[in-house]
Amino acid sequence: MKNISYLLSALFFFSLIGLNQQYVRAQDATAIVRKADEKFRGDQSKAELTMKIIRPGWERTVSMQVWTFGTKFSMILITAPARDEGTAYLKRDNEIWNWVPRIGRVVKMPPSMMSQSWMGSDFTNDDLIKEASIVTDYTHKLIGDSTVSGRDCYKVQLTPKPDAPVVWSKIIMWISKNDYLELRSEFYNEYGEKVNVMEGSEIKTLGGRLLPAKLEMIPQDKENQKTVLEYKDINFKPGISQGFFSVQQMKRLQ
Repeated sequence: MKNISYLLSALFFFSLIGLNQQYVRAQDATAIVRKADEKFRGDQSKAELTMKIIRPGWERTVSMQVWTFGTKFSMILITAPARDEGTAYLKRDNEIWNWVPRIGRVVKMPPSMMSQSWMGSDFTNDDLIKEASIVTDYTHKLIGDSTVSGRDCYKVQLTPKPDAPVVWSKIIMWISKNDYLELRSEFYNEYGEKVNVMEGSEIKTLGGRLLPAKLEMIPQDKENQKTVLEYKDINFKPGISQGFFSVQQMKRLQ
């Protein structure tokens, strides 16, 4: 009986160790994703960037300014081409609006539009407006190590939490170990099919931080098609507040 009791106690002890190790790994994975997300987002920011939509027979470039405040507030202003100049997008918590100056209308975007293409690009509305949070709307699991562009990376799987307002059924991210740079992400649909791959490159200092200045979103079922975001500048201390993110301010942006 003593031997059996000892064996049961040992099994229970080692099972607790296993559970604790799983918990630590989950915490580590979440911390890795959080650091990568915060590095690009910051407490607040203002960025200038271009988006090039590349198709087999044509290309189109859109210039924009983007403001963020934490994870709940963001604003995008289109500055070129001329036909789209002044068009703006606003996110406050879970509500999203679009201002179209040429028709003088503000349109509130329903959640069903989050999975749709943003301005004809390979990014979804959710990718650009960031309704979903990769930190709070997903659980995280370390699934290995890898190398991307010569940098050692953590390989992390993101699985959506129940009822989370997300587009993807799974995301796999490659995050560099030394600098917490998001160098590659794979996006999967509800059927487990890999839909898009996003690659980060041209690592440089922006706003005092080492970041990938170029992000390419590449659809997996369309040849010779992709969308390229290129960051020209980022200011992580623009001196804005939550009050900046209003429908009235969105309509005044130029």
